[in-house]
Amino acid sequence: MEYSIQQLSRLSGVTTRALRWYDKIGLLKPSRVAESGYRYYGQTEVDRLQDILFYRALGVELARIREFLDDPAFDRLAVLRGHLAALEEERERVQGLIDSVKETILTQERKEIMSDEKKFEAFKRQALEDFGRTYEAESRSKYGDAEVDSMLARIKGTTQEQYAEWERLGQAILEKLSAAVATGADPAGEKGKEIADLHCRWLTVTEDKYDVPHHRGLAELYVQDERFTAYYDKEQPGCAQFLRDAVLAWVH
Repeated sequence: MEYSIQQLSRLSGVTTRALRWYDKIGLLKPSRVAESGYRYYGQTEVDRLQDILFYRALGVELARIREFLDDPAFDRLAVLRGHLAALEEERERVQGLIDSVKETILTQERKEIMSDEKKFEAFKRQALEDFGRTYEAESRSKYGDAEVDSMLARIKGTTQEQYAEWERLGQAILEKLSAAVATGADPAGEKGKEIADLHCRWLTVTEDKYDVPHHRGLAELYVQDERFTAYYDKEQPGCAQFLRDAVLAWVH
């Protein structure tokens, strides 16, 4: 079956303006363009648009989507399975938050008291899921299953105060990194030392022991793994590199 650009727009919910833009940047070319200039799309293009929308739902940028779809090794079935896994994880995360809100409402309506630990259970679970999506595989490969399982258990067992401190230190690190990079500070200078010390405190909130090689190895991952880099460089490019350099300069 063939669709005009207006028909494909109605079918997919993507505006004709967006479809024309996808054509211009080479993301979604029509199967043919009539002498009148009208664009027409076949089944291949319909499937590609669906793939584009799956990626967009996961927050992937258009340029990256084009790279993925144009890769000769692109395996649509494998990618769809990956999308399904990611969406199921997101569903579980949202369901956990929904359950937490419902329980809080019921507690308020009944004029009961919810334990402080219960208030933060869903957020702690989310932190664990974020960890898993980001670098659990690398950590297991580098440090072993026993070490990672122990770390996950410690996070699950954190108190309200410990979790709040963990979050506070993490935010402080991001803010100080952004300021240091923006002002051209030296990672081997005092600003770098302050950030390295903060990062050490952040690591030890849920740790039974502190290990220098582990700290330095984690810092190296910040520039080796694009997911780490994207997290730290989201507001200010160069933060991941600064943090790595600061840790290597001050942690011995």
